[in-house]
Amino acid sequence: MLNKLDSTVFLSLKNSKNKLGFFKRGFAASRKLQITQENEKSPKPLKGIRVLELGQLIAGPFCGTILGYYGAEVIKVESPKLGDPLRIWRHLDADGVSPWFRSMSRNKKSCEINLRTAEGKKLVGQLANKSDVLIENFRPGTMEKWGLGPDELYKTNPSLIYTRVSGYGQTGPYAAKPGYASVCEAMAGFRYINGFPNQAPVRPNISLGDSVAGLTAALGVVMSLLARNKLSSSDNLITGQVVDVAIYESIFNMMEGILPEYDRFGEIRQPSGTTVTGIVPTNAYLCLDGKYVIIGGNGDSIYKRLMQAAGRDDLTTKKFATNKDRVKYQELIDGAISEWIKTLTSKQVIEKLEKADVPCGSIYNIEDFANDNHVKERKLIETIRVGKNRSNGYDLKVPAFAPKLESTPGGTLWAGPDLGEHNREVFINLLELKEHDIKKLQDDGIIGKTL
Repeated sequence: MLNKLDSTVFLSLKNSKNKLGFFKRGFAASRKLQITQENEKSPKPLKGIRVLELGQLIAGPFCGTILGYYGAEVIKVESPKLGDPLRIWRHLDADGVSPWFRSMSRNKKSCEINLRTAEGKKLVGQLANKSDVLIENFRPGTMEKWGLGPDELYKTNPSLIYTRVSGYGQTGPYAAKPGYASVCEAMAGFRYINGFPNQAPVRPNISLGDSVAGLTAALGVVMSLLARNKLSSSDNLITGQVVDVAIYESIFNMMEGILPEYDRFGEIRQPSGTTVTGIVPTNAYLCLDGKYVIIGGNGDSIYKRLMQAAGRDDLTTKKFATNKDRVKYQELIDGAISEWIKTLTSKQVIEKLEKADVPCGSIYNIEDFANDNHVKERKLIETIRVGKNRSNGYDLKVPAFAPKLESTPGGTLWAGPDLGEHNREVFINLLELKEHDIKKLQDDGIIGKTL
């Protein structure tokens, strides 16, 4: 339905074909403004979905973070007194908690339950019965040992999406091995191809395998929820399923053409430093000011524009026409580009290449990224408040999540909670425990003291 302003524009322009473009742009701008203004109160896509998060550190919790960002209610079960080890990883803030944890656990509710006690397991089972999704990233077999495996929980909650994140999956000869992302990245072949020939493999300075596994798990959860909804409505069934996510498999999914190339040609992709095997030119080039610029000039027409900008029309002849041709002359082409770029500052290089419509860019550190105008315009950094009030808290910048959904956007509502901050809400409001029962559970060390 058009609002009053849109109706006026429509009536004045509907008979003016030459002004139709203006009308479309005006309507689109009005719609964009309306969407922007309503984002905070828009419905979230996962609203009404309750997630029970039993994981710790990164892989499992990252799945919960994504689901919570898009509206799911995420109840994070933590060990009394200690909590998730991520709370004290790396730099600690003034309150003694890692800002990484505050970011990772945003939009989550923290409750303390001792899973190593019979009563604690019983409480978790009760929470699972009231949940749509369960996330765990313990070593395979642990949940079964605790009587909380899928076969047991499906007896009382057959619609549960039981999400399991581990190093090597729930089956196979490696299932019981401890699964750390660094080791799983190595098995998947990712570490082998990173670095320079004849040198030690290089690792990224982030826990990539854990994050990719968490993202894979979130995808599995959403697909399972869609399947559950479809089956429930069409066949009158209520069905849950296990989502089995292995870190090494999640990384292996990113390894593009490596397997089929090996299968057909026996080729084992090798580390290639700053380049990509079989694609020319794409590299990091050193500029006059000591900074590097990344150039992706591998498209045929892009390559031609790149070499013209570099004043090397001699390298645009027929023998350089396609990527297949250029691979034979990689050293020559990269050498020519390097010779040109080292005479210019990084700013000059980018200005010249952008004018020629050649993909290029600076290599950012986090300070560069956080201060980039495009990043700000896209609202990729959110500021949240840590602490219960303005006087004793602090502001914290955290990354927003992709994708950006137009009508049902995600968002950060609160920072990662204090340990046990939501004990009362979970135990009294959700599980409907009585005060005297809670007191006994606290005295017995089964739940946390915070209430």
